[in-house]
Amino acid sequence: MATHPRVGIPVDPVSFETFDWKPRAPEMYSRAEVERQTGPYQAAVTAPIADWTPIISSEDSADIEDATRQLVGFDKHAQRLLGRENPALGPMTAILLRTESASSSQIEQLTTSAKQLALAEIDEGGKSNALTVIGNVRAMEAALQLADDISEESILAMHKALMLHQRGFDPAGAGRFRDEQVWIGPGQAGPRVAEFVAPHHDRIPGAITDLVKFIDRHDVSILVQVAISHAQFETIHPFPDGNGRTGRALAQSVLRNKGLVDSTAVPISAGLLVDTARYFAALGAFREGDAGLIVREFAMASRIAATTGSRLVDDLVAQLEESRAKMTGLRADAAAWRVLPALIGQPAVNTKYLVTELGLGEMAALRALDALTDRGVLTEASGRGRNRVWQHRGIFEVLDAYAAGISRMSAG
Repeated sequence: MATHPRVGIPVDPVSFETFDWKPRAPEMYSRAEVERQTGPYQAAVTAPIADWTPIISSEDSADIEDATRQLVGFDKHAQRLLGRENPALGPMTAILLRTESASSSQIEQLTTSAKQLALAEIDEGGKSNALTVIGNVRAMEAALQLADDISEESILAMHKALMLHQRGFDPAGAGRFRDEQVWIGPGQAGPRVAEFVAPHHDRIPGAITDLVKFIDRHDVSILVQVAISHAQFETIHPFPDGNGRTGRALAQSVLRNKGLVDSTAVPISAGLLVDTARYFAALGAFREGDAGLIVREFAMASRIAATTGSRLVDDLVAQLEESRAKMTGLRADAAAWRVLPALIGQPAVNTKYLVTELGLGEMAALRALDALTDRGVLTEASGRGRNRVWQHRGIFEVLDAYAAGISRMSAG
């Protein structure tokens, strides 16, 4: 029986305009490279999408509806399991946001572990990648905090939160649109042989205004809106660095803005990480006039996020319940009970963290850590006499297993 390729979702492709390029520091490159990179080049011009009407097949509509239902189910699952007033719901959102940030960064070849990230959060450890990924966590946090009003200002705020933590990046450029030409692919001295040349920087403000208008609409399927706004943002490429991570933070902001999820963060980047080549190919297809691939990519990523995210929530809650059982007999007003739910979001702690984040006095924090250690909930991990660090090994094991599962899906 013959098979037929799925129908695309037509969108206006990028057009191009021509500029002249002359390498800025020709003495830095070979004569051949300077010659290659001197002359006219074509920069993309994004097609406006503010008034775009998607034409979606019944098959894609069913796919989008199913993925949307699973995302909503994932959000409600966390609420049912913990309860909306549970003090662990906030930390659960925090750890989901951190796993999302780690996956988003891994797409950009920035890899770190759950433990390194947790240590970086309390100013312990000095892994460069972990510190960079913390910037992505801050961008994701900003994305959720500013989700009520997605605007040019909120996008700039996400980028600023991201790049202030990236070593080697000029802080003056954090939260500011680029003022120079950028490109993706080969060509050190210029863009003439690049795979994709982003729009000229003069076009960025107008393109972002158009994007925000599209996001503000209420007559487009939310998941389609998330996928298309992300693809358009990546095509605009408004920053000198950090576009991919900011664009995936924007996806979280749109999900929250539209009310698709309201209690947790959705680890969609883990789904995109499963096949990054397909994800980048989908972005390329969007620029050429077919939005179908990127919409399907986000639908698939949403299903992966819902399935693996639900399992992660279940496993973390099981660790929480196991720890509670170990604390039987501890006074109801003991500070250790306040510390326990926070460990879901921050499984490596020190006294400074408990004092600044939970408002405990230093002696109360130490008593809580001693109680949790005596009952086998925490392990003192630093081996130091001063500036000690405690960790919840069970939570780290769960987070490591989650990351390994995503890696196996990618390898498969």
